[in-house]
Amino acid sequence: MLRLLTEDLLMRVLDKLSSNADRKSWRLVCKEFLRLELLTRRKVRILRIEFLLGLLRKYCNIEALDLSVCPRIDDGAVSVLLSHGSLNWTKGLRRLVLCRATGLGYRGLELLIRACPLLEAIDVSHCWGFGDREAAVLSYATRLTELKMDKCLGVTDVGLARIAVDCSNLKSLSLKWCFEISDLGIDLLCKKCLVLEMLDISYLKLTSESLKSIASLSKLELLVMVGCSFVDDVGLRFLEKGCPLLKAIDVSRCDFVSSSALTAIVGGHSSLVQIDAGYCLVELSLSLVECMKNLKNLTVVRIDGVQVSDLALQIIGTSCKSLLEIGLSKCVGVTDTGITQLVCGCGKLKILSLTCCRLITDVAISAIADSCPHLVCLKLESCNMVTEESFYDLGSRCLLLEELDLTECSGINDRALKYLSRCSKLLTLKLGLCTNISDVGLAYIGCNFPKLVELDLYRCACIGDDGLAALATGCKLLINLNVSYCNRITDGGMEYISYLGELYELEMRGLVNITSIGIRKVAVNCKRLADLDLKHCEKIGDPGFWAIAFYSHNLRQINISYCAVSDVVLCLLMGNLKRLQEVKLVNISEATVRGLELGLRASCGRIKKVKLQASLRFLLSSEILDILHLRGCKIRWD
Repeated sequence: MLRLLTEDLLMRVLDKLSSNADRKSWRLVCKEFLRLELLTRRKVRILRIEFLLGLLRKYCNIEALDLSVCPRIDDGAVSVLLSHGSLNWTKGLRRLVLCRATGLGYRGLELLIRACPLLEAIDVSHCWGFGDREAAVLSYATRLTELKMDKCLGVTDVGLARIAVDCSNLKSLSLKWCFEISDLGIDLLCKKCLVLEMLDISYLKLTSESLKSIASLSKLELLVMVGCSFVDDVGLRFLEKGCPLLKAIDVSRCDFVSSSALTAIVGGHSSLVQIDAGYCLVELSLSLVECMKNLKNLTVVRIDGVQVSDLALQIIGTSCKSLLEIGLSKCVGVTDTGITQLVCGCGKLKILSLTCCRLITDVAISAIADSCPHLVCLKLESCNMVTEESFYDLGSRCLLLEELDLTECSGINDRALKYLSRCSKLLTLKLGLCTNISDVGLAYIGCNFPKLVELDLYRCACIGDDGLAALATGCKLLINLNVSYCNRITDGGMEYISYLGELYELEMRGLVNITSIGIRKVAVNCKRLADLDLKHCEKIGDPGFWAIAFYSHNLRQINISYCAVSDVVLCLLMGNLKRLQEVKLVNISEATVRGLELGLRASCGRIKKVKLQASLRFLLSSEILDILHLRGCKIRWD
């Protein structure tokens, strides 16, 4: 029958397969399906460096290459990659992601960029060793429209000038945490890159002079300036009549910005759709709220940590009918009255954050349930006056909920989870520090939330193996699970966790009853596990870590601080985990300094970040520390 289908029809079917799992199943059917999949794939994300060359030979028509999770990309690897085999894959490449490629230098970067003449987007964020030489190399990609270089700590105005002059078509630029860039660099950027639509200057040491330059950008739509501590109202007022197309502004954590300056910006930009002003304003002034009435398309307001009044929330609810998201985390003055008045007018709300709004009660939650049937995300962390009755209303009316954060809500118990059981679309559920939840509550979760991908049970001391059995039966799609300090869990519970085949991240700190037997079951069966936290799991010994070394081939991060592992097994672990990029090794009780050094040597070609005990700074050899630094590994001393 397959022979009757033309190549055109087969390719149209293949286009409908969006997930990697579906495409993998497709290419396993027959050689013809494999050939078509190789021809049509446009994006490749490389997970293991040993497969890099072979995969790029096969996928010759890709437009996007992501090397951000590849353990080790350095100049040598790039040289080998470009000198062997066909370079067809480079000819059509338009997007290159090199995030956290800390081992890459300007020579390797130049080889890559010169080999890819059509590059339009590059991400080198968190390449903390990058400086002006690397910035100069980035400027060779003259067709760039999107550049992300967050935390490139060595880039100065000189490097930014090269990019600004040669890449004048830039539309999106992120300079977050590039601390050496000053007003001078931003001024030149704004004079050369006239088509910028998005600019992120968060945490830069800029003054109001930079905002005077930015105000001249006639096409700017999104300005992000989180934590710009030297910018004040004078600078912000430059934007009042500048940037005529501005749609979104983020001034969160700008210490010297007040409501009056933000009011001026809002008054001058009726097309604003998003305002972020968390942790910068003393209070949400009525003048600012009155000005927001004119923003007919306003969809997102985040004012976390601000003093608010019931009247201000009432005005927002009455006037901002298009609001889809509002963030009120840690806002002082949020009451049942204010929330009720807000949600009565904002019936389209999809995302509502009330984290640490400790005055709200069941009255507010009932109003939310009545007025916001489209709610997708609700955050109620530390709202301790909310009881189980609230969740009867939520479970009855907010059936589209996908994310619910109930961390440290003392009113959450098993009955509350029963009431929520109708929210079958739930993807993320956070129940950390909810000490009234038992295995009965986990049974409700297992039976009713089949789509759940993230579950946080941090310090839920009453749950044990029986609850995990229910999860393993009903929540087969779990990707992220946190059971840290749930001390009733034993090796039997680990066996149930091992049934979760999609598990990607597992946090199990302080599980004092888990031994090598339990962790071996997880290592053998959870093949996709990439992030494992075993801190203070003191009964896991060498056999358990041996199992991890031989079975957990996809681990990228591991924390074995305060665990008992010998020198030999530590070296085996560090050497065998070929994708390991981040490791925490504080207070490894049975390992010697010599063993730690050998372990670091075994993995120094791959790891990008390591956490060590501060006392080792003077005990480890300077040679190994220099090698780690030269290969782009960042050491954090605890």
